[in-house]
Amino acid sequence: MPNTRKHYSATFKAQVVLEALKETKTVAQLASEHQIHPNLLTKWKQEAVTDLALVFERKNSQAKVQEAQEQKVEQLYQEIGRLTTQVNWLKKNLVSNLTPDERLALVEREGCDAVPLLWQAELLSLSRSRLYYEPHPARAAEIAIKHRLDEWYTERPSLGTRKLVTLLEREGVIVGRHTIRRYRAEMGLFTLFPKPNLSKPSGPGHKVYPYLLRGLSIDRPNQVWGVDITYIRLRGGFLYLVAFLDWFSRRIIAWELADTLEMPFVLSCIETALGHAVPEIVNSDQGSHFTSERFTSRFLTAGTRISMDGRGRYVDNIFTERLWRSVKQEEVYLADYETPRQARQGLASYLKFYNEVRPHQSLGNLTPALVHAEPHRLQRKR
Repeated sequence: MPNTRKHYSATFKAQVVLEALKETKTVAQLASEHQIHPNLLTKWKQEAVTDLALVFERKNSQAKVQEAQEQKVEQLYQEIGRLTTQVNWLKKNLVSNLTPDERLALVEREGCDAVPLLWQAELLSLSRSRLYYEPHPARAAEIAIKHRLDEWYTERPSLGTRKLVTLLEREGVIVGRHTIRRYRAEMGLFTLFPKPNLSKPSGPGHKVYPYLLRGLSIDRPNQVWGVDITYIRLRGGFLYLVAFLDWFSRRIIAWELADTLEMPFVLSCIETALGHAVPEIVNSDQGSHFTSERFTSRFLTAGTRISMDGRGRYVDNIFTERLWRSVKQEEVYLADYETPRQARQGLASYLKFYNEVRPHQSLGNLTPALVHAEPHRLQRKR
């Protein structure tokens, strides 16, 4: 079939990816500025990082890699056009293995006469309205409200929407309960209180594992890791931070930042963490990231048991909640980051300080890194 699809030059891609790597703007801001989809920019960024080593191995590697990738994409569309008997199989596998945003990035919007948008939407299990939606950066008023909700959550995570409506009204901010509930869901924040019926799966195919820590004596490093995600504010936007914390030593094993709550940054953090050690148990809440098969299978394959906060156990992940409070009150709120790059540099510096310098009263004023490396030092202190 003739190659009539829309192409972006290698120079244009390199320019946009370079801006993204500088982290002076969020992915959403860059995508809006250059009139491209955020997922396409994320894909280019991942390709650039993955293929960076090839630059030092041969000449013209970028052009060759780009050509090979375009050929693979072309072959995929040709196969879709020919193998109509396998459409159901293709749809099933795409739905189960890719997120909606990842599937949306596969859509060819211009010059693809053989596979119209209507067919592509059907093949990729996407609604037609999703094909034409253009994301817009969050409004300044929305960002300000989200930042204030984050501050209240850090200080008092048990506050519900009714009380937050009143507290914000006292500050001159008029906002309804439903808006607060939506904002907090987008931020990954949920009121902490004893909840009944927490055993429901988070989504299709998501399995909830039992809570394994009740009555367990945690007496050695890498016995139990906790994992959680929190909201990191910027002056004109926000990021998300995920971290694995060793419960015995309070050492941060690994962490990652991302512009969105999509799954890849959690998976990347898993690989970094397992590169240091393999825990006996990993404990999390029942959020969709941690109940997904891609999360649990990686730990099960490594020989780790999965534990999830139990019914009515709202303080099960208290160590990680304390970490978030320290990170925000001692670093994020004081630094007032303007760009993603500043946030990444500031958090890297603070989390290194947290692990290696900052004394912990619960550890007898030792540091997490020291206790993790020499656990017998803590035993003598106790």
